[in-house]
Amino acid sequence: MRIDSHQHFWIFNADRDAWITDDMEAIRQNFLPIDLAAVLKTSGIDGTIAVQASQSHEETQFLVDLSTMYAMIKGVVGWVDLQSEDIEKHLESFSRYNIIKGFRHVIEGEEDPDFLIRPAFLRGIKALTARQYTYDLLIRPRHYNSTLACVEQNPEQRFVLDHMAKPAIRTKEFDEWATFIEKLAVFPNVYCKISGLVTEADWNNWVVDDFKPYIQHVITCFGKQRVMFGTDWPVCLVAATYEEVMKIVETGLEDFSEEELDAFWGGNAVRFYGIK
Repeated sequence: MRIDSHQHFWIFNADRDAWITDDMEAIRQNFLPIDLAAVLKTSGIDGTIAVQASQSHEETQFLVDLSTMYAMIKGVVGWVDLQSEDIEKHLESFSRYNIIKGFRHVIEGEEDPDFLIRPAFLRGIKALTARQYTYDLLIRPRHYNSTLACVEQNPEQRFVLDHMAKPAIRTKEFDEWATFIEKLAVFPNVYCKISGLVTEADWNNWVVDDFKPYIQHVITCFGKQRVMFGTDWPVCLVAATYEEVMKIVETGLEDFSEEELDAFWGGNAVRFYGIK
């Protein structure tokens, strides 16, 4: 099974989706599974992980409802208020949906560099661990230290790093990011999505070689059994087509065996998210 481990669906709302700015005109519209089906088929992708794009329990329910209509959705990474005193009640409510594999919070939007180690947030992570849910890490450089601290305090929690922590490819910054990746990859319970890179490059003038050192570093650090393919569709459309995103990733897989390629394109995501 070939899996796109990271993509989104939404019915565009200018107020709720304020992060989609005017310079992202290509994605200021609705995107639903029917809009993705054809490109998945031509790209040989069997299914996707639908990841939350806004922070509400209604968003999680929206993705669950879509999964009942579209078999391409193999798993949902929703949103839940991890800092809520009612976290157990919320998770109990969501537990009736087997399609929900884990949760995510848009940490990159939080100015507090220690958001990930707030006591209330850590309590929420413990609740996820107890129910065997995954957690997607979406961060910026100011969160590097707290990310490492959070992961260290939760050795039984399955984490996956979204978009390789969004390295600053546009300005070719590397060293600080690379050091963080090395430190994070030490923890065996952390995986990494090779996804979302094209939007961190120059949207209009990127070349494939821009991405190679970043992809190679992640593979070197995490190994070939803890990395997975993702497109970040439709966000990627501001800079590249689905097919172009796949070609960018393929350039970093030249020394993969057939078995390792199967793991990268789907097997690792199936194992991490517990896809049946």
